[in-house]
Amino acid sequence: MQDLKVGIIQFDQVWQDKKANYKRVESLIKPHKQIDILLLPEMFHTGFSMDINQADDWNNSEGLQFLVTVAKKMSCAVYSSIMIKQHAQYYNRGVFVEENGTTHIYDKRKTFGLGGEDKFFTRGDKEQIVVYKGWKFNLQICYDLRFPELIRNRMDSNGQPAYDVLLNIANWPQKRIHHWDALLKARAIENQCYVVACNRTGLDGNELHYNGQSQAYDLYGQSHFIPSEKEEFIHLSLSWSNLVEARKQLPFLKDA
Repeated sequence: MQDLKVGIIQFDQVWQDKKANYKRVESLIKPHKQIDILLLPEMFHTGFSMDINQADDWNNSEGLQFLVTVAKKMSCAVYSSIMIKQHAQYYNRGVFVEENGTTHIYDKRKTFGLGGEDKFFTRGDKEQIVVYKGWKFNLQICYDLRFPELIRNRMDSNGQPAYDVLLNIANWPQKRIHHWDALLKARAIENQCYVVACNRTGLDGNELHYNGQSQAYDLYGQSHFIPSEKEEFIHLSLSWSNLVEARKQLPFLKDA
């Protein structure tokens, strides 16, 4: 199995200005080399807004089409979330878009009651694991991170771990960033997987400050890069052989 080249775009989302956010993403991806998968923050083109008038219609989503275009242009998969309307309901919908346009969806299962998300958005009701380039990805969005029961790893019917990488995309504010750090590390250790997480920077329309701190951990809880607070493109590589060897040395999932 090949190693995985990952890109994370940590940026200051412009509040409810979709075109401005498209431009910011485009400006950050232009100079960078080939990757396998790219992560953008939660609700990448609106910010974490409860204004459902900003929602894309799922059958004609400009945000989804932009992500499809990025995936094709960069020849990689892209994972982010968008605010969408479908069948008179609203969702914070994760979209994992492959370079050929194939799209896998994950509706956020834990709506953020403290911020009123539960009043506007319908919860998802199922886990989503995507197989891409031989790696298995479990998709999460922000607040889901606080609920380990949602993504407990286990051995499947073939005797293999259910997933290899947990992806989390977020708008996680600075005032609780130490929770973010601790929970991401814990999810990597307890599920014997890589965890890769993308957070935003800047100030949103609710005057909440975000300081980035996007992260990547291995199953030992070791960080793959020094997190920062600036707007940037982060590039890292995940080793398949290191993951397999570590799971052999520490076969804890067999006891789950």
